Amino acid sequence: MTTRISGLWVPLITPFKDGAVDFESYDRLVEHYIKAGADGLFPLGTTGESPTLDEAEIDAVVERTAAVVRGRVPILVGVGGNATRKVEKTLKRLERIPFEGIVSVCPYYNRPSQDGLIAHFRQIAAATDRDVLIYNIPYRTAVNLSNDSLLELAQVPNIVGAKDSSGSIAQSLELLARKPADFSILTGEDALYFTMMAHGAEGGILAASHLMTERFIEVGRRFAANDVVGARAAWVPLAQFVPLLFAEANPMPIKYLLWRQGLIASPECRLPLTRISDGLAKRLDAYFDQRAAA
Repeated sequence: MTTRISGLWVPLITPFKDGAVDFESYDRLVEHYIKAGADGLFPLGTTGESPTLDEAEIDAVVERTAAVVRGRVPILVGVGGNATRKVEKTLKRLERIPFEGIVSVCPYYNRPSQDGLIAHFRQIAAATDRDVLIYNIPYRTAVNLSNDSLLELAQVPNIVGAKDSSGSIAQSLELLARKPADFSILTGEDALYFTMMAHGAEGGILAASHLMTERFIEVGRRFAANDVVGARAAWVPLAQFVPLLFAEANPMPIKYLLWRQGLIASPECRLPLTRISDGLAKRLDAYFDQRAAA
C-alpha cells in the first residue's frame, strides 16, 4: 500500500491492571494521541512490552487499535522476532485486521550475518503486501544492520523506511545522506530527535512523546516550515526532560507519569519489569507538580 511515513509517531504503551490488559485505559490513550495531533500510532513495540503479551493479547491489542483509530491516522504494528518463519506466521494471523504496515526489529540474540539479515527482511516483505519499516537497534539485538545492507533492502518495493536507533550518530547521518528520496528514516533515539530532523530525517518514533506530545509535534512542524530557530526553541525543554524518562527501564517512568495524569488506571508493568524507584518517583512527581502549577 506504500504509505509515506513521516512525522511524530507514538509507540504506544500497553496499560495493565491487575495483570490484564486494561483496554479502557488503552482506548483513552489512543484517542488522546490522535487529538494531540500525532501523525501515526505504533502498538506492540518495546515500549508496549510486546514480549510479555501472548498471542490472544497481541491480536486483541491490534484489533482494538484499528477499531478505535477508524482510519484517522495510520497504524504500524510491531511484528518482529529472531525466527523468520514465526514472524511470517504472525503476519498471516493478523492479516484480517486493517493497518498500514509493520515495524520489524532486527533478529536478536542469534546475531545473524548481514546476508542473514537481508534474507530475513526480504522474506518478511514477501510475506505481506503491507509496508515494512525496519528497526535497527544494536544495543538491544546485539547485531547492527549496516547502511549498505539497509540501502539494499530499500530497493524492495514495500520496505519503505527504517526506525533508526543505531547508536552511532556517524552511521545515522551517513544513512540520511545516502538514502533514496522516497525512503523514510524515523529516529528512535528520543534524545537525538532535533539533531536527526536537522539533518533531514522524516520524523521520529519516540517513547518520550507520550508526554509533552504537542511540544514534540511542534519541533517537527517547525522543521517542516524550515524554521530551525523555532524548532530549537521548542526542543530546549524536551532536551532537559527526555533523559528523566529513560533514567530507569522504559516504559516504567512513562507509565508512572501517565498514571499521575490520569490517562491510565495503573502504572503496572509486567515482569521482568517492576516499578520505578522511590528516588525517580520523587523527581517525576516534582516535574508533574511543576507542570500542573504552570
